[in-house]
Amino acid sequence: MKKVLKIICVIIMIILLINVYMILTVSNKITDLDNQKLKEADCILILGAGIVNNRPSPMLEDRLLTGFELYDNKISSRILVSGDHINDDYNEVKAMKNYLIEKGIPSEIIFMDHAGISSYDSIYRAKEIYKAKKVVIVTQKYHLYRALYIAKTLNIEAYGVIADKNIYNNQIKRDIREIFARVKDFFKCINKPQSTYLGEVYPISGNGNKTNDKHIN
Repeated sequence: MKKVLKIICVIIMIILLINVYMILTVSNKITDLDNQKLKEADCILILGAGIVNNRPSPMLEDRLLTGFELYDNKISSRILVSGDHINDDYNEVKAMKNYLIEKGIPSEIIFMDHAGISSYDSIYRAKEIYKAKKVVIVTQKYHLYRALYIAKTLNIEAYGVIADKNIYNNQIKRDIREIFARVKDFFKCINKPQSTYLGEVYPISGNGNKTNDKHIN
């Protein structure tokens, strides 16, 4: 029994150390809308967070609103929305792009990453498919540390802007899940595997309409 307890304690310590290391490594990359370091970013990368009845969830809407504010502040002239559109009956990125268009952002500057099925995939593809070298990542704070850490290990210059505009239901559950997600991606970032899906390249400097309504890029 003592041996089992010792093993459990070691595992818990490893999990905690990885989380602390990841957070401390990228904390200085989290900033606000007006930081001059954000200027001339290749794109504003908005990570998906679910849709309800083909509309952004409350959490995703806050990410989109923050992305819009960054665009309005002239942080970048390009936006990359990345989410899940692997199945025909679930199109996260279309809902994201439509929302931004409703806000007045031109369709041609909004790029759709249809295969952003995980944080790692979204960031990997931002570099390899959309050729972004400097990005501003938009998501909630609990998630931002992991996203920035992934970007750092993939040699992307990345800064993060927090999209916490509200209090969200079930946040404690998300926080607990994120602890283990950080451990998973910590080891994933050591190996740096290719994204689950690759495909045709769409440079972020081009026309975002070329990514419209495609199943997987």
